[in-house]
Amino acid sequence: MDSGITRKIDDLGRIVIPAETRRMFNIHEGDHLTISVEGGNILLRKVTDTCTFCGSDSNVTQFKGKGVCSSCRSQLTS
Repeated sequence: MDSGITRKIDDLGRIVIPAETRRMFNIHEGDHLTISVEGGNILLRKVTDTCTFCGSDSNVTQFKGKGVCSSCRSQLTS
């Protein structure tokens, strides 16, 4: 997907992600993005909470800095 929008990198190496792109991907202030390289491309991906135990991204809450889904949470309490 090419939006046709270009941005300059500032002297600290930062870029601004356009508001319409942030809205499209539900990115908000404070969200974390991963930066990776694939072939000759730089990829940005929004970090979503995943369960430490099973990798699920459904119904995940934080416990002592780790994500735990509702299914694994119920197994921990039984």
